[in-house]
Amino acid sequence: MNLQNIPQIKHLSSGNFFILAGPCAIEGEEMALKIAEKLITITDKLEIPFVFKGSFKKANRSRIDSFSGIGDEKALKILRKVSETFNVPTITDIHTNEDASMAAEYVDVLQIPAFLVRQTDLVVAAAKTGKTVNLKKGQFMSPESMKHAVQKVLDCQNENVMITDRGTMFGYQDMIVDFRGIPTMQHFGTTVLDVTHSLQQPNQTIGVTGGRPDMIETIAKAGIAVGVDGLFIETHFDPANAKSDGANMLHLDYFENLMTRLVAIRKTINQF
Repeated sequence: MNLQNIPQIKHLSSGNFFILAGPCAIEGEEMALKIAEKLITITDKLEIPFVFKGSFKKANRSRIDSFSGIGDEKALKILRKVSETFNVPTITDIHTNEDASMAAEYVDVLQIPAFLVRQTDLVVAAAKTGKTVNLKKGQFMSPESMKHAVQKVLDCQNENVMITDRGTMFGYQDMIVDFRGIPTMQHFGTTVLDVTHSLQQPNQTIGVTGGRPDMIETIAKAGIAVGVDGLFIETHFDPANAKSDGANMLHLDYFENLMTRLVAIRKTINQF
């Protein structure tokens, strides 16, 4: 896909990777604007093409009492405010066919969660909005099999599609990234590495997903070295008290130093 088809995206001529980043879930307007402002300041400084990420609803929760959102329309309006305030594109994930048309009124990119990427009706509903569609590779799927998910979008006369690797199940309670999958999926389209979800440790007995945030830099560096087109990183100014996925998020205070190192790696790689 051509990233220029994503409205308001900047720095496309910098030679850098692009990044989808933000909190796991929209918890409120103040937190969303605070995180967005920080991320935009950093990505503008380093000339990294940037899309602000935030889930308007969390439908795939381990427990029924887990946080699922502040209200669909309320959260989507916050995503629109982020976009209008900072002149930045936004992405959110959808879970039902009805979500597609609703979310498309507020954001620029629709994301299909990994657990749902084989759901044909959902993928088609997203594709038919005309928005860019980000397909997250199922934890249970091979990189090669993602060509069929991509083809579903293309068959809807929508060429704006990208793939995101978010790790593969490794036993019952761990994930692993097979970096061979990145060049494989790049044959099918623009490919992103979801750094933070790849470090999840799901299916914990307490019903809350664990994670390995200490490995974020390691996985991100490897992805950039392999030549991934973009990165996906969830970040928060207080991960310990985030309402979703705090166990594997990057603390916002560490974002600039990490991006600085990754940009340096990409510049070196580009020389070859």
